[in-house]
Amino acid sequence: MIVVKFGGELLDDPSRLRTVVSAMARVAAERSPLDPPVPPVPLVIVHGGGKEIDAALELAGIEKRQVDGLRITDEATLEAVVAVLAGTVNTRLVAALTTSGVAAVGLTGADGRCGLSDAAPPHRAADGRIVDLGRVGIPGEQADMRLLRTLAANQFVPVIASIGIGADGRLFNVNADTFAGHLAGTLGAGRLVIAGTTPGVLDDRGETTPLVGPEAIDRLIGDGTATAGMIAKLNACAHALSRGVAEVVIVDGRDRAALEAAALGAPPATATRVVQTAVGRAS
Repeated sequence: MIVVKFGGELLDDPSRLRTVVSAMARVAAERSPLDPPVPPVPLVIVHGGGKEIDAALELAGIEKRQVDGLRITDEATLEAVVAVLAGTVNTRLVAALTTSGVAAVGLTGADGRCGLSDAAPPHRAADGRIVDLGRVGIPGEQADMRLLRTLAANQFVPVIASIGIGADGRLFNVNADTFAGHLAGTLGAGRLVIAGTTPGVLDDRGETTPLVGPEAIDRLIGDGTATAGMIAKLNACAHALSRGVAEVVIVDGRDRAALEAAALGAPPATATRVVQTAVGRAS
């Protein structure tokens, strides 16, 4: 199984959306060269909302607040998050994939309890502050994967908006990187691809680090090399690896060839692979 996470910044621009959809259509249709060919490896897509959530908050006069790439979420912010993710972004992405021949099914974490979550504890920021995240959820161990496994087994592609649900039915805003890392580990995915508008983990010279091991993640965050949204991505990588995912690839989703290569297991020319054992500057 392959889990691919898309940042909202790839989905709110028509040309970027076309790139993402064409790459996923190729991945969803890819079959082995055996005779007879083996069906494609199951694909699960997770997405965020990014700028469109920010725009909805601004329109409603609600202040945007974030720490280490995590959105601090009060009740009013949660309403905007749910409206944008489950409505506008998810429906647009599913429609585009369906038009391209992908058997996409739009979901949130509330569907089938696949995103069963606990309220996030106070967050210790990279700068040492303790921050209450509000209505932010952390996917729990009891999340139910039966719906996703059933869809994937029948060659449907679940497309999941990063909204969680509590045992009491309350909804949560779940960081999309966190959600994707959790799903990849729980589903036993062989690969997690995190696609945004950055070509991987950048070093202090602004160059992409090609290979990172889990032992380097705390250092990259602690010394300030990784900031903002990259912190959430690296933490998601660490979680996925700890749950048995073989590799995570952080790639620029605007580059169709790189995105396809990352999803299909061919290392892109420019991307960061996060693996259990890495040798090099970032290991």
